[in-house]
Amino acid sequence: MSDILLSLGPSLRQSLDDLADARGRTPEEVVLEALRGHLREEGGRVRAVAEGLARDHADLLRRLGE
Repeated sequence: MSDILLSLGPSLRQSLDDLADARGRTPEEVVLEALRGHLREEGGRVRAVAEGLARDHADLLRRLGE
């Protein structure tokens, strides 16, 4: 596992602690869950754009591959 050091301002840290407490989770678990969700959503957006570009330029990509 790889660690990341993240500096949070006092109000952001308090909000994170409050949310974690309300959910019965650790702050680290809340951050990890949020990060996974964000990466999943952004990955889906990037895939959709890449698929659209590939579709729009399929002929050019085919010719470049020859």
